[in-house]
Amino acid sequence: MSQADFAVNFFVALFALLDPLGNVPLFAAATAGAKAKERALIALYISLFVVGFLTFFYFSGLSLLEFFGISLPAFRIAGGVILFLLGLEMARDDFTATFADAAEAASGDARQQARRRFERMIVPFAMPLLIGPGAISTVVIYASQARQFGMAGAAIGVATIGAVSAATLACFMATPIISRILGRIGLTIVVRVLGLILCALAVQFIFAGLSEATAGFIRPDAANPYH
Repeated sequence: MSQADFAVNFFVALFALLDPLGNVPLFAAATAGAKAKERALIALYISLFVVGFLTFFYFSGLSLLEFFGISLPAFRIAGGVILFLLGLEMARDDFTATFADAAEAASGDARQQARRRFERMIVPFAMPLLIGPGAISTVVIYASQARQFGMAGAAIGVATIGAVSAATLACFMATPIISRILGRIGLTIVVRVLGLILCALAVQFIFAGLSEATAGFIRPDAANPYH
């Protein structure tokens, strides 16, 4: 595998797992009522968080989880539980209220309000919705493949993570356009449907984690139905 192939494959895999396009409606719901400058700052904060967190795991791998004695299946199950709670809030229309409360409680300029919203969005929006076990494990796998390229592999990996983060920022910056197209009613419908999908995805995460952690407890076709 050449360095170019490595960079392209890494970018495609990571972009698909983060799915910033699919998360635009969720970002729009989480930033409902925010001003344009505040929404742009939140998008920037999330993108910087993606760069920092994934770069950390790119170099540390599973050593942090090993230090705490946490397996990747356990991390996957925990992420599934958090995602299920998020999907439940979305389906019950409590999702937008959670972040609206943060904006109302904040006082000061747009930067302070953006930071308050971002603090509420780190979990579960930035993680594990954007950065889940799949993204972390993918980063670790490609980091091991990059060793054959030496320092160039490390630089390519970081640059690829930065490119994915920039693409995420661009998608979230386009949120006002998506919001105008959908409208308030359309956005509510999309969020509730995505809430149901997230609940199902969370259950699938739990199935996958249990399948990896046990022998024969979960059928392979239930843990990975389309593989």
